[in-house]
Amino acid sequence: MRKVSNSGLLLAIVLAIGLLIGAPYLVTSLQAAPSKAQVERSFQKWLLRDMRNAALKAGIPPKAYGRATRSIKLDWTLPDLAPPGTKPKTGGQKQSEFRAPGRYFNERSINILVKRGRAQLKQWKRTLDKIERRYGVPRRIIVAIWGRESGFGRVKMPKNAIRSLATEAFMGRRKALFQREFIAALKIVAAGDVAPKSMGSSWAGALGQPQFLPSKFDQYAVDFNGDGRRDIWRSTPDALASIANYLKLHGWQRGRDWGFEVTVPASVSCTNGGPDSRFSIAQLASKGVKRISGKRFPVHETNQQGYLLFPAGRFGPTYVTTPNFYVLKKYNESDVYALFVGHLADRMASNKPFQTKWSKLGTLSRNSVRVMQKRLIAKGYDVGGADGFIGYKTRSAIGLWQKAKGKKPTCFPTKNQAKSIGG
Repeated sequence: MRKVSNSGLLLAIVLAIGLLIGAPYLVTSLQAAPSKAQVERSFQKWLLRDMRNAALKAGIPPKAYGRATRSIKLDWTLPDLAPPGTKPKTGGQKQSEFRAPGRYFNERSINILVKRGRAQLKQWKRTLDKIERRYGVPRRIIVAIWGRESGFGRVKMPKNAIRSLATEAFMGRRKALFQREFIAALKIVAAGDVAPKSMGSSWAGALGQPQFLPSKFDQYAVDFNGDGRRDIWRSTPDALASIANYLKLHGWQRGRDWGFEVTVPASVSCTNGGPDSRFSIAQLASKGVKRISGKRFPVHETNQQGYLLFPAGRFGPTYVTTPNFYVLKKYNESDVYALFVGHLADRMASNKPFQTKWSKLGTLSRNSVRVMQKRLIAKGYDVGGADGFIGYKTRSAIGLWQKAKGKKPTCFPTKNQAKSIGG
């Protein structure tokens, strides 16, 4: 009788158990993962059948679909892919750290952006005059976003949107999202705004100089130079006007500023930061909140809505912001992003850094922030969701917890404090 090896015996037992309990997935799991060539073939079938059917139902003409998808292959360099029969890769584009806000404001980088931004303001003065009149958004805000998103159009888009979106739609971690964006990109091609091969994007499909997702393109992109195409890749007037249109349609208030750096007395708690705590700017001034420049708040602002912003709690600059600050957040849902844009716009007028220094707080992992948020939630605090980011709700919750513990509220954790907060 032939002798069976231990490994062969183990394999036989596993297969037998799988068959006995009616779980064929045990058999499948022992098969080798498909090769790249096999996955590519599956991708082509998916493009020709499943995705094509979905696109045609969405109104994409067959010729436009064929023109956009002809000869495209999977982009294996994208992050967090999960080819059929494999597990998703870890790492990749995943953000593992939460950086303290001050680390985003590198003086050398900001000074370079200020110099280049001022040059762009001069070069495109006539165009920006027209854009300001039509949309009511200050030119420095528009140019600041342009600089932040694509280096004033100098940064080459590293990917092709059609290929990237198709790859993510087929084997990314968020297939449903990218399938919608893929169809939205196909609509742009069908409209004739750009050829498929010229649709430069980020790895996640953000398009052109303003970095619009395809689903946002139809709502906000404009043909400002009148050539019949909304070309946010090669037309600077189209790109600048599209940014302004985006902000206008999200509620930018014409004639108002975005924010003012201030000093906030200890009698005003940092737990009052964010749009949930509403004051008029006059009320904040009556509580001892003063512009750090020594100037008074503009007369036309005093009876308007204002909000306190403590981006690093009591460990950095503080601001009184207007609703326009939260319009900037519609472009990128981040306090630090909106503050960067507003600060850069201000510095194109007068190149003065923050007058309050940022404290060195160290770097926290997103997981440690998430754990802290979950502990605060368990204690009944509203942190706005355990997402690993320290937004205004989390900052206020930290301050309320500190106050309840008899501590001086700072509304932001140091690296050493993070483990104890919420415990």
